[in-house]
Amino acid sequence: MSENKLRWGVISTANIGKHMVIPAIQASRNGEMVAVASRDPQKAANFAAELGIPRAYGSYEELFEAEDIDAIYNPLPNSMHLEWTVKAARAGKHILCEKPLGMDAAECQEMDAAARENGVRLMEAFMYRFHPRIEKVLERVRDGAVGELRFIDSAFTFRLRNPNNIRLNKELGGGALMDVGCYCVNVSRTLAGAEPVEVQAFASWANTGVDAHLSGTLRFENGLVAHFDSALDMERRESVLVAGTDGYLEVPSSFVPGKADVEFSEYRGRSEKVVHTLAGTDEYQFMVEHFADCVLNDRPLRYPPTEAAANMRVINALYRSARQDGRPVSL
Repeated sequence: MSENKLRWGVISTANIGKHMVIPAIQASRNGEMVAVASRDPQKAANFAAELGIPRAYGSYEELFEAEDIDAIYNPLPNSMHLEWTVKAARAGKHILCEKPLGMDAAECQEMDAAARENGVRLMEAFMYRFHPRIEKVLERVRDGAVGELRFIDSAFTFRLRNPNNIRLNKELGGGALMDVGCYCVNVSRTLAGAEPVEVQAFASWANTGVDAHLSGTLRFENGLVAHFDSALDMERRESVLVAGTDGYLEVPSSFVPGKADVEFSEYRGRSEKVVHTLAGTDEYQFMVEHFADCVLNDRPLRYPPTEAAANMRVINALYRSARQDGRPVSL
């Protein structure tokens, strides 16, 4: 480690890295951006120059061999997470990998095993979980602000206009559920504090074979029901509603609120409304700082790979239901 900072390398020049995660690392108090790698050397060099990254490599393997890189950020397409996360672990690098961590629970478990065997940390990059607002919402639910939790409703949709976008590529692990519905599944499980016992889903399929729109329901043992809507062919919506016997919470722009001040509303009865306002922040920076803290100070990750595997078990079950015309699937 360098001056108690985690030294980062990034594999690929993906937009999520360029616009969100790399700037967050560069702004972080405990991280240092060292290098980027692409299979196109010129592309890597141009990317590094544009973002002020000291070094560029023409292969991922070259970056893995660098002794002054401690951790890798992996924003590759979903179907490539397993291969390159395992290779990074075997090279002794800690890994922050984009969501969803794997194509299924078994892949998540394989990556987890590789990280454990090589003494490195691995975390799925669900950045929304590190925003102080979602932490406050969880706190209010656990403190009984809505009474007994009965219903969760969430949505994450947007409209793709480029037919060649990788999110529409089945071989690369595309689809509405894998890209944005995974957030809804994750927030539902997190708010519930439990795993569903049954799921049901209905989907419309793009001509590439991926789900362009998928709506699902998660049923929990205590009677709680969580419904969600995810899409790549609808106008943008991001919302979470948490309802119970005594009230409900509404969380707008739930997953990617940007850096501006944010709010959520708490309702009791017809007239009682409290608006909670939180100062703007960068959830990506909170995420990379948490990961670096855990590595540098040998602390447990707030969200270990086993959590990612649990999320994928639900996602895989939802896909089974959708492919069976909405037949319920038990977990």
